Amino acid sequence: MEWMLNPELWIAFGTLLLLEVVLGIDNIVFISILAGRLPSHQQQRARVIGLSLALITRLLLLASLSWVIGLTAPLFTALGQEISGRDLILLLGGLFLLGKATYEIHEQLEGAEHATTRKAVSFASVIVQILILDVVFSLDSVITAIGMVDELGIMIAAVVVAMGIMLVSAKAISEFVNRHPTVKMLALSFLLLIGGSLIAEGLDQHIPKGYVYGPIAFSILVEFLNLRARAKRAKQPVHLHPTYVKNDEARSAD
Repeated sequence: MEWMLNPELWIAFGTLLLLEVVLGIDNIVFISILAGRLPSHQQQRARVIGLSLALITRLLLLASLSWVIGLTAPLFTALGQEISGRDLILLLGGLFLLGKATYEIHEQLEGAEHATTRKAVSFASVIVQILILDVVFSLDSVITAIGMVDELGIMIAAVVVAMGIMLVSAKAISEFVNRHPTVKMLALSFLLLIGGSLIAEGLDQHIPKGYVYGPIAFSILVEFLNLRARAKRAKQPVHLHPTYVKNDEARSAD
């Protein structure tokens, strides 16, 4: 029980928990967009299964730390660039995320005009897509955790608590994203940015997390202010110019 009285471990746990929640937002956004393509009665189930798979994937990776660390060893060299197992996973995951986000943006921009050409998505296909990105996000999350904390128990506790927070908030975030088209487009743009950063990481071009999440946080703040301003305008009564009122009264008299 000595660890409970150790402030350094609590600081490490709090820092890692915060980081896991921030990294987990990517998961929630991606799952929200994919689940939104399903019938309403299946969406909550898809979100719960998706986040549960993410938790299981993270715990399995933490349970095999030696294998995860081994992924950073070079496998081959291409064009003067050493490629490891981790690099391959990040590259493929980044390309998948770019392709999926681009497709979803295309669907949003086309709108109802091309609704008849859309294919119905199955529950299983959505879960498979969620699982693919869960592996990529989980690998990034676990490697970050390994670099920050030495205690396996702290890593597992932070991951479990962070995933619990995401499970509780996933429905509210998903409904908010799907209810506001501009927020959904912004979220898809975030996925493009994250996909690009994953590809850069896979090519050993390290991008500090602040450079990625800083612009995302600023964009969220601006969009929040836009939503507040729009809601405020909607509540204000419409005042017609006196000329319009007189013309309307004249037409009524005729």
